[in-house]
Amino acid sequence: MKTWTQRGGALIVPLLLWSGTALAQATNPPNPANTPETVSGQVVKIDRAQGKVTIREGNGKIHEFQASADTLKDLKEGDRIEARLRR
Repeated sequence: MKTWTQRGGALIVPLLLWSGTALAQATNPPNPANTPETVSGQVVKIDRAQGKVTIREGNGKIHEFQASADTLKDLKEGDRIEARLRR
């Protein structure tokens, strides 16, 4: 009986360690090929704490971008903007 317990433990411990590592892996970053060069649309959300702005294009597509505090200070929800993106 003791042998089965040791063998079971020898199989379970590595499995648990492996599963934790698999869950901790980061997701793939966004594909830059899918990111437009310029975006024009309406500001729908501004998160100044995280430095993000969400824009809805005329076709309904929504984009979220990182922006500097200087850029965000003059924006408000509902503003229509045209932004050129840097990579």
